Amino acid sequence: MWSVGLLIGLIGGAGGAFIAQRFFIKSKSQEIIKNAEIEAENIRKERALQSKEKFLKQKEEHEESIREREKRMQSNEDRFRAKEKTLNQKLEELNRKEKDAEKAKADYELKLQTLEVRQAELDKMQQKQVAELSKISNLSPEDAKNHLMTALTDEARTAAMATIKEITEEAKLNANKEARKIVIQSIQRVATEQAIENAVSVFNIESDEVKGRIIGREGRNIRALEAATGVEIIVDDTPEAIILSCFDPVRREIARLSLHQLVSDGRIHPARIEEVVTKTRKQLDEEIAETGRRTCIDLGIHGLHPELMRMVGRMKYRSSYGQNLLQHSREVANLCAIMAAELGLNVKLAKRAGLLHDIGKVPDEEPELPHAILGMKIAEKFGEKGDVLNAIGAHHDEIEMTTLISPIVQVCDAISGARPGARREIVEAYIKRIKELENLALSYDGVSSAYAIQAGRELRVLVEAEKVTDQRSEELSFTISQRIQTEMTYPGQVKVTVIREKRSVNYAK
Repeated sequence: MWSVGLLIGLIGGAGGAFIAQRFFIKSKSQEIIKNAEIEAENIRKERALQSKEKFLKQKEEHEESIREREKRMQSNEDRFRAKEKTLNQKLEELNRKEKDAEKAKADYELKLQTLEVRQAELDKMQQKQVAELSKISNLSPEDAKNHLMTALTDEARTAAMATIKEITEEAKLNANKEARKIVIQSIQRVATEQAIENAVSVFNIESDEVKGRIIGREGRNIRALEAATGVEIIVDDTPEAIILSCFDPVRREIARLSLHQLVSDGRIHPARIEEVVTKTRKQLDEEIAETGRRTCIDLGIHGLHPELMRMVGRMKYRSSYGQNLLQHSREVANLCAIMAAELGLNVKLAKRAGLLHDIGKVPDEEPELPHAILGMKIAEKFGEKGDVLNAIGAHHDEIEMTTLISPIVQVCDAISGARPGARREIVEAYIKRIKELENLALSYDGVSSAYAIQAGRELRVLVEAEKVTDQRSEELSFTISQRIQTEMTYPGQVKVTVIREKRSVNYAK
């Protein structure tokens, strides 16, 4: 009984708890629904507020766009009104000018009619006067006109002769002045530094140790180098420098380039020296040809024969009037071009003649001819024109001048040679004496080469060992010295050194 009651009590308690739980869940659900409705209402209000703000913003932008459009329309309207006003003013001005033009045309027509009437009256009066003059002078109008023209022609001829005489006298007075002016202007336009002839070149080395290698064992390297180049090589106490002495710039340049290559390569011995000197001489010949070509390009001279170009390049290693011959010839060419332009002559032809005027000083062979005549013959051989040939041959008055370019070349040559420091006679006599020394030694049998060094104070003669004995070398030295003493004029004394060297060469293969 107690158990049943307990069971009923438990069931009643469980049911009460279930009912209470359901009531709690229901109240909770109602609360969630209420909160959701409140939140939905808030979202709706917020969305409505955003939509209203967006609408107001779009409305404001639209109104601003309308105001901007109205403003632009107002501006365009003002501009159109201004243009319309300007056009109306121009139209009024045009109408006014048209009326003035019509009025001026009417006045012109009236004046023209008046002039025609007056012209008719003048013609009648002139005819009347001519008739009266004919009656008085007993001459017809045609005869009177011829008589007047003859008198006026004679008077004009007399006045013209007087004017010509005055102009001629004035030209004679001003001719020298104008000529000097042209010459001075030419000198001013091409003024260049004077290139002084030098018989010594300095070869710089990195250290004095190189000097011993250049000298070689018992001096064989330096002897081989001097024999191959014909240049005296002076190795003294001068720090980091070797002196190359020779009157011929070509030899000095070959020696300098050869030394540079030998020192750079490091192999210095007689066989190598001969090989390098030969190669350097060939390279220098190519450089001479390139120098001639560049000179012609710089001066604007075209169509020159390649051999003439090579001879122009050789001018770089010759001297004239104490200055470099190439520089002198370029200067003369520029002077000739300026003078020809001033005088209205052919500028290109004058420049060509100026460049080639001393071409006779640099031939491979030197016959007994004046350099002007020799240069003319060389230029003729390579197809130069007659005006150029006459200018070359006549610039020292060896032949008669037949063109206007010839005196221009002569004058420009004198201008270039008359610069301060020019020593024509001294330099040419010196070079001639040096060449005579070498030619005298070369005239003997068995002499392979001869070089005048130390400004002509020493003559080194290289002989062939197969043809000349040691005893003959001594006799040759004495004979040459005696000939120099009796046949030549020279300052101081000349040392004659005959070198005989036996060289045996074989190849191991």
